[in-house]
Amino acid sequence: MAQQERAVRTRRAVLEAAAAVFAEHGYTAATVADILKTAGVTKGALYFHFDSKEALAKGVLELQTDQALPEQEIKLQELIDVAMSVAYRLVHEPLLRAGARLSADPIGRRHYGSAWPLWVDMLTDILTVAHQRGETLAHVVPREVAEMVVSSFNGVQLYAQLETDLNDVEYRASVLLKHLLPSIASPAVLMRLDVAPDRGARIAREAVPVPAPIPA
Repeated sequence: MAQQERAVRTRRAVLEAAAAVFAEHGYTAATVADILKTAGVTKGALYFHFDSKEALAKGVLELQTDQALPEQEIKLQELIDVAMSVAYRLVHEPLLRAGARLSADPIGRRHYGSAWPLWVDMLTDILTVAHQRGETLAHVVPREVAEMVVSSFNGVQLYAQLETDLNDVEYRASVLLKHLLPSIASPAVLMRLDVAPDRGARIAREAVPVPAPIPA
């Protein structure tokens, strides 16, 4: 069991190192040598878990949704919490910045995919429950709205990255939601939603990591 736990820790360390390198250099310019140096592990340890740079990118993308946020009385608040916690984590975690950069790479993503479908699926599930509870307006189609939120958020994230190096991404995400939610939420629910710029920081403290599988 101790050996398995060490393997899990090593795998995570390698992925976090890969994320740091991908976030800084992008997929094409990143090298396995850079990742090895950042991770501080042997080549054998890295290749035990990942057989290529492509596999490392896929591993980083799989971790984008690795935190479980607390459930809320209003289901639509959970959609807000996902968006605002991601905005907060983009500032503080290379793992999220790497996921954003990898997902938006038009060439690299042909090889390793994108995290966007994970986010769309997560938000679709939230919106489906919210719709069933009557929290949304009648015209809302959960998956359409989920795709709109993910695509709009990525536009805001990219703008903030290029203009302010992400320094105002939480504010910009808050503004996006403030203007988007009136077209989604029922009036009674809308007035109870918390879309403050610091919502992500507050909710991140309550997040629980999703346990990683222990290798057989």
